Amino acid sequence: MALYLKAAEILEKAERKQGALKTLVYDSKFVNIKQLFALVCETQKFSSILEEIIESTKLLKQTKLRMPMAKVLVYDLLLGQGLKCGGSWKAMMMKHRPRLQAVLARMKVKQKVSKNEDLLPASVQRLAGDQLPRYVRVNTLKTSVEDAVDYLKRDGLSYLGHASRLDDFTLREKEFVRDLHLPELLVFSPKTDFHDHFLYKAGHIILQDKASCLPAHLLNPPPGSHVIDACAAPGNKSSHLAAVMKNKGRLFAFDLDAKRLATMSTLLLRAGVTCQQLANQDFLKVDPDSPQYKDVEYVLLDPSCSGSGMVCLRDDASTADQEKTQARLASLASFQLRCLNHGLRFPRLKRLVYSTCSVHRQENEEVVAACLQKNPGFRLVPLLPQWPERGQEPHTQCLRASTTKTRTHGFFVALLEKHNEAENKKHSEAGNKKQEPAVQINEAGKNKQEHAVQMSDVEEAPFSPASTCEKKPAASEEEESEASEVDDKLTLAEGQADGTPGKKKRKRKRKKKKKMEAAPHSLASTCEKRPEALEDKSEAPETEDRPTPTEGQADDTPGKKKRKRKRKKKEAAPHNPASTGEKRPAASEEEESEASEVDDKPTPAAGQADGTPGKKKRKRKRKKKTNAATVE
Repeated sequence: MALYLKAAEILEKAERKQGALKTLVYDSKFVNIKQLFALVCETQKFSSILEEIIESTKLLKQTKLRMPMAKVLVYDLLLGQGLKCGGSWKAMMMKHRPRLQAVLARMKVKQKVSKNEDLLPASVQRLAGDQLPRYVRVNTLKTSVEDAVDYLKRDGLSYLGHASRLDDFTLREKEFVRDLHLPELLVFSPKTDFHDHFLYKAGHIILQDKASCLPAHLLNPPPGSHVIDACAAPGNKSSHLAAVMKNKGRLFAFDLDAKRLATMSTLLLRAGVTCQQLANQDFLKVDPDSPQYKDVEYVLLDPSCSGSGMVCLRDDASTADQEKTQARLASLASFQLRCLNHGLRFPRLKRLVYSTCSVHRQENEEVVAACLQKNPGFRLVPLLPQWPERGQEPHTQCLRASTTKTRTHGFFVALLEKHNEAENKKHSEAGNKKQEPAVQINEAGKNKQEHAVQMSDVEEAPFSPASTCEKKPAASEEEESEASEVDDKLTLAEGQADGTPGKKKRKRKRKKKKKMEAAPHSLASTCEKRPEALEDKSEAPETEDRPTPTEGQADDTPGKKKRKRKRKKKEAAPHNPASTGEKRPAASEEEESEASEVDDKPTPAAGQADGTPGKKKRKRKRKKKTNAATVE
């Protein structure tokens, strides 16, 4: 009876997805492992047939047995080699044997088959011939892939190197290769057994299907990070996460079943995991805002599912109660969506991987689509472009696995990543900054144009120092012509009296031009001495009548220096009543007549020196009177 109890227990664990059948069988430490394994595998293969027979006869109601135990007993009674137990259990089953056989016979007649194997669904019949390879993950916490390969080679196995395609997985006994997708995975022939091997017992290798290795490999949390394994038992994915993290950081593992958590603790201990923190707690009741999880950035979520992807748990369309199956799928999908939405609530979360061992779209793509619709801050990350099977449209970023296309159990994996809003903001700000220089350049151009307008205004303004400094040649020519015009107006009477008005004017212009060309154009001196030059021009009518030819031409600076020299000459000249301002004595009648005669004579040309200071003074007075009269 112990055989049936242990077989029923293993089947129940397998249905709850607590591990693969073979692993559960060998971990049970049953005396006759081969007998137990054969019974479990065959019962699982005929599971749908046995379930239909049990429900048709209402065996559970009449015997008060649980479904796993009823399946094991009915299989051995009808399809196996007969019951291997005695006592009340055998008596009870023999009592219901006729009814059970009658239901089986009717099923064969209905399907027009003669063999029990022909009752199996087509998919199960195909799987019977499609044996999956034995996958072994090297535990890098305890050893390296190279060391494990060397040990296995010394143990008599033949290493064929790296696989390059799926056809390389067709191996003979004692042959193995390295996987083409996962670097720490080794692939052996289907019948290779490692349950009694030293590497397995020492925790150096983990017996784990390739598809089951995908979630931790794709999540890839860096060493030192804080990670959550939401539904952790039996612990293979948790040990894989710890190996990826190199045992550095913190691994929070949750499971609601205390027994499964205890088994997981043993497995992690054997694998050398030390960064774990196990909690017998429902993941949906974990507070994401708790300070304990404030640094959690990665979550692995592998919730309970139908298990339809596992070869030993395949369901088929020919199942008796389709409505019940659909209701179960809807309930599972609702639970999975709640777990997924809850997992995305952790404040510092960066990535979450969602996986199931189901082939149903209702548990996979539909759950992911509903989650993304509710959480627009997350997006799907494209995974392994070389992987042969993708998620169903439009979620081709996800991965699917199957016995035919990937030589694994049926599986589904999706990786959700949080949008980096800070980076998007930086990119948008960088784009704005790229446009700002053009605006600044335009504004600078505008400022230059405004400055040019201001400069033109300054140039037009009379006697502006800025314009005088920056555009001295043009400005000086205009100013000199204006000054010459003023001089012409003021010396009109003088020109008429001299009798040569045109010659003098042209002569003055030529002298001024020659002086400007000969003199060095120093902007600083020009700007500083501009007002005084203007004052000299206003006094032009008074001073131009008595210029000293040698001084005016030789002197390059006709302003201040010229007046200084004149003052020095006056100081050095002999005492003269006219120059000192003393009163002259009254002129005699003869002198006055001589003066009148001199006045009637034409005035000598400008620049001629009389030599008598008194005459010069009187000449200036007469010129002033004449000019005043002319202006009036």
